[in-house]
Amino acid sequence: MSGDPPVERGPESEPAAVDPAAQASALASVVGFVPHNRALGMTFVDNVGGRVTIALPYDEKLVGNPATRVLHGGAITALMDATCGLAAALKLREPAALATLDLRIDYLRPATPDQPVHARAECFKMTRNVAFVRCEAFHPEGGDLVAVANGTFIVSRGRSAGSAKAP
Repeated sequence: MSGDPPVERGPESEPAAVDPAAQASALASVVGFVPHNRALGMTFVDNVGGRVTIALPYDEKLVGNPATRVLHGGAITALMDATCGLAAALKLREPAALATLDLRIDYLRPATPDQPVHARAECFKMTRNVAFVRCEAFHPEGGDLVAVANGTFIVSRGRSAGSAKAP
């Protein structure tokens, strides 16, 4: 200890205000950037309080069993994976490539025929290399839970999300 007074720091800078319409447009573009998301018809719904929501419309081509007309679990898995990935990406301070390490899904009930399914996810912990995310899939009308998930995503810093080359 030298006895010198502590160096004063300037005021913490506030993050720049983000135009909600511009953010929604950008997030819709991110969701549609992935060809599989587009093929399934996924669309961005909202981002409120760090929780991002994506919709999967009901579509006959996504039905797993024609007798029950219930959406296939694989389509709901893809929805939850995409939503978790977007939630993790929103938590990053700078762009980085993300990949799913683990996605544990508990299916609670079959999705109701003719109804869309929404997934809402939140990245609750971000380390240097791993993002931890929670997600729930539900019907927007009535809020019935279809599935819940916990996921971990690897964060590859120094590589852009579109980079295909090995480091």
